[in-house]
Order: sequence, then C-alpha cells, then structure tokens
Amino acid sequence: MSAAARVLLALVAFAALSAQRDPILVPEVSQHEIRVRQGFTGTEMLLFGAILDPDGRRAQQPYDIVVVLKGPTQPILLREKTKRFGIWLNADSTAYRSAPSYFAVASSRPIGEIVDERTAAIYELGLDFLQLSPSGAIDPEEQARFTRGLVDLRRRQGLYQENGGGVTISDGVLYQARIAVPSNVITGRYTAETFAITRGRVIASAIAEVEVTKTGFERFVADEAQDSAMLYGLFAVALSLVMGWLAGRVFALV
Repeated sequence: MSAAARVLLALVAFAALSAQRDPILVPEVSQHEIRVRQGFTGTEMLLFGAILDPDGRRAQQPYDIVVVLKGPTQPILLREKTKRFGIWLNADSTAYRSAPSYFAVASSRPIGEIVDERTAAIYELGLDFLQLSPSGAIDPEEQARFTRGLVDLRRRQGLYQENGGGVTISDGVLYQARIAVPSNVITGRYTAETFAITRGRVIASAIAEVEVTKTGFERFVADEAQDSAMLYGLFAVALSLVMGWLAGRVFALV
C-alpha cells in the first residue's frame, strides 16, 4: 500500500471516530483487591470515574450513572418455612443453578426514573430485575415468591443492596459511589459495571474487576478444606471432641 493510500485510510478512520458521538466511560475502583483476614469487619468500596466525549472533552448531554457491583454466582437451595402446631417446619423449596453471592446497585436517581422496566431487566439494574436461573420447571408465581424471599434474606444479611441516590456526579464529568462490602462476602472475582444512561438509553458501559481473597490463617483453613476435605473433616470432628472434653472438665472443677 502506498503512503498516500495509508494517509487516506487514516483520515477516513479518524473521520469515522469523530462522527461517533457516544461518550466514553473511564471507570476506576478504590482497591482492586480486598483481603479477608482475621478480624475483618467489612470495608467500603469507592467506585469513581469520568465520562467524556470521544474527543476528550466534557460530555455535552446530561446523563445518569448506574453502578452494579456483583459477586461470584453460586448454586443455592432455598427452603420456605411454615408454622404448624406452634413449630416451624420446612415446607416448599426450590433450587437455583446460579445466584449472585453479592449484588449491589447504586444510581444517581431511582432506577424507575432513569430507564423503563425492559431496559432495567436487560442490564439487571436493580434488585427487582435480578436474572436468577431456577433448576427445573417451576410455577412463575412460586418462582417470584421464592425470588422475593431470597432477595429479602440477603438484603438483611447486607449482601444485596440498592441505593437510588448513591451516585454523585460533579461538573457533569466526574462520578463516584460508595458501596459497603460486609464481612460475610465470599472470595472470588467481583465485577463493577458502570452504565451511562441518557433519555432512557444506555449510551456507554465499562467494567472494572475486584478480587476478594483470604489471607493468613483463614486462607490456610479454606485451602485445606478444599484440597484435603477428608483430613479437614476429621480434624474438625477431633477438635470439637477435644473442646467439648475441656469444657466438661472446666465445669466439673467449678
């Protein structure tokens, strides 16, 4: 290819990029690794960034920001309890092939004021739009009841969160959100996905990743439980017996 042809091709590519007016998201997180060690009581994750026009200037149109922090998915068996003759018993149950272990949403306004339900469902923008995968056939009404129960349970555990005013936008360029990460999160890779939305349409999105790992004694226990399950189980039983015997001796001496 001649030099003139290469220059012409570069000019065409530059013109095509210049014509693209959708803004660019530049996301970042305060820490890309959360270390869970003894005495860990949780932390607060800062998600921040900027939204710019392709030419690097401030975005010309107003927009909303929605941030979704999601943990690893896991299978879960959910049981429904009922009270019979004054006793709480297990009743119906359902299993999910995959459910996020952690799910937090922060937005510059309530989700219902930013997008319609269809768009919210496509991008999972909110606890009401979680895409769970039940195992086997299940009645839609029953599935909705169990889903509400799961969301309520994990919301009370601090694992599911939604804050309709949790994102602040400064000067039409910079945004930030603070999301609590409780001490009972599981380890694994977490994704922080940011959406820029205007007039009910997602115009840009970007993903940052966070790794949650165990360190110190907690990591040793987790590794042994996974790599040597039989020995770990025998050790746990033996430790329980020893602790029970010691407690009995102490009370006998009192």
